[in-house]
Amino acid sequence: MLSEKETHEIEKELKQYKTRQAAGVEALKIIQRSRGWVDDEGIKDLSAILGMTPDELDGVATFYNLIFRKPVGAHVILICDTVSCWVMGYEKILSHLKNRLGIGLGETSPDGLFTLLPIPCLGACDKAPAMMIDEELYWNLTPEKIDELIKRYGWKG
Repeated sequence: MLSEKETHEIEKELKQYKTRQAAGVEALKIIQRSRGWVDDEGIKDLSAILGMTPDELDGVATFYNLIFRKPVGAHVILICDTVSCWVMGYEKILSHLKNRLGIGLGETSPDGLFTLLPIPCLGACDKAPAMMIDEELYWNLTPEKIDELIKRYGWKG
């Protein structure tokens, strides 16, 4: 069941769209901000508000790679895997992250702190390699810089 706060925020968002269905992505983001991910119950409850079937809304949710349909860590690391980042050291950076966190792409660290996901582009090609942690973009990455960054987010390593 959607919380009172989620419902209020979704109803407020709906006022900005001509149709209820058009607010689907933003409404999914509201649930995700509240819960950390969008569970099946959230899809079901939201689909009723938007006038969609749960399958239709799930199609929207799974189309967007930043809507999480399974639990993720407290912090999500999105590592850019475009050609610019590859040329500038993506493999070295990814290997370092995997070793430090003890996880692979698509996995969450045992302590629940980090989930590591690939992303097609972060728009920082001139500063590659790049990654985001939650909403913050980081570039010109080195193993040392990564260690410093993940410590800021609570990694004890």
